[in-house]
Amino acid sequence: MRNGSTVEVLNTDAEGRIILGDAITYALQNKSDAIIDLATLTGACIVALGDAVAGLIGNNEELGNAIIASGRVAGEKIWQLPLEESYKEAMRSDVADLRNISILKGGGAIMGAIFLEHFVGKIPWAHLDIAGPAWVDKPMNLYIGKGATGFGVRTLAEYCANR
Repeated sequence: MRNGSTVEVLNTDAEGRIILGDAITYALQNKSDAIIDLATLTGACIVALGDAVAGLIGNNEELGNAIIASGRVAGEKIWQLPLEESYKEAMRSDVADLRNISILKGGGAIMGAIFLEHFVGKIPWAHLDIAGPAWVDKPMNLYIGKGATGFGVRTLAEYCANR
């Protein structure tokens, strides 16, 4: 990885988080004040929240609350999930710094975020898992038709406009 970490790949379908880890490292090297990432990271987030709500997981309550509030104004539904400390052990590897998936059953959306957190450090960070609302099979309203929704763009625009 870009930051020197090693990853034990237990599932080649969980490759997006590996690339996103490098992107987070790149943002840190460019002295970002905060990092907000969006990804269709896990099917587990769809299981937890369905196709209308994105999951938010992060390390900074103020940033998370601001994103949720921005989503509310923008008409995008976001629900915060915990960055559960007790789950982190399941992402540790005997042969690398971390695994790309957990050895536990369940909590997949949280586990994906725990992987990303490894690259974040202390900077305020929020991850939006948009796997559910990123695509719809039928029009949702006047501005979101069938197909890709652009979920998160309106939330980020609202967030940036108020900073």
